Amino acid sequence: MKTQIVFGFIIMMFVLAIPVNAGGKDKLQKYFNDAALKVKATENASEKREILNESFQSMSNALSQVQNSGLISKDDRIGIERFKAALQEKQNELAGTNGYERVSDEQLNNFSNYVVQDMEQAQMITISLVTLLLIILLAVLLL
Repeated sequence: MKTQIVFGFIIMMFVLAIPVNAGGKDKLQKYFNDAALKVKATENASEKREILNESFQSMSNALSQVQNSGLISKDDRIGIERFKAALQEKQNELAGTNGYERVSDEQLNNFSNYVVQDMEQAQMITISLVTLLLIILLAVLLL
């Protein structure tokens, strides 16, 4: 009985993998795009910073949980580590830490656009479909 369930699950994953693969990266892009839209809709600079910081922190937490889960390959761990490093650079730039100049209040909208574009390019890092879906799920749940 267990073998049938596992076999059915594996087949279902293969059937769903094609449409989900395209949607997985789109959802990660949407996550950062939604944060940028919230930043632009907010007038107060400290609230803008908080929105950006919370989105960075939620994604970083999700990445760490997936990375530490033991459910992913060595290659995925490396890809996640690179993605986390890019994310940490954005957090440092926002806060003006670790040698970065703090993003000025007037530049927060532009910075949010830059983050969206840069994170889209960072997705070129190889992360498997299953890992990508775990990251998205955890990021949404942590918000």
